[in-house]
Amino acid sequence: MPEQVQEKRKSKISASRKLMLKSLMVAKAKEEIEQEIVDKEEEKERYLAERAPTLQTGGMSFAELQELCRELHAKVDVVDEERYDIEAKVMHNTREIKDLNIKVLDLRGKFKRPSLRRVRVSADAILRSLLGSKHKVSMDLRANLKSVKKEDTEKEKTVEVSDWRKNVEAMSGMEGRKKMFDAAKGTPQ
Repeated sequence: MPEQVQEKRKSKISASRKLMLKSLMVAKAKEEIEQEIVDKEEEKERYLAERAPTLQTGGMSFAELQELCRELHAKVDVVDEERYDIEAKVMHNTREIKDLNIKVLDLRGKFKRPSLRRVRVSADAILRSLLGSKHKVSMDLRANLKSVKKEDTEKEKTVEVSDWRKNVEAMSGMEGRKKMFDAAKGTPQ
């Protein structure tokens, strides 16, 4: 019922109005991106002016220039170490985010598992793939199996066949029941 109401209700905004609003949103987003780029450039220049002021090397002697180079080299090493540490943290976080995304997808179950096909491979082929083509190993799996003699099993299965009528006559009456009771006790009389 609610679906029919939604189908009957048309959007009150015309297509031309939607298009105009969309183009205005795109123009606004473009302006914001350009402003963000300009802000980043200004921030970069301000940071560099603060951290690395312009050098005045006009009236310096050779020894002073060497000392200045050593100081700058030490500063560059410190900054390079910081950059390396930050890169390592970023890579670690990126890897962790990727693993967590995979776990989320696994929990959500929105991926298809491929249907597995049964592949028949002999033991020799498996050994060849594991050991490489250099080793010529053949494996006879049936050679290691325990051999069973058929005669032994047949002897165990054969049971003496007697006349069933004798057994019925022996068990009938009170003596037969008494014999069964005594046999169950384990003390025959």
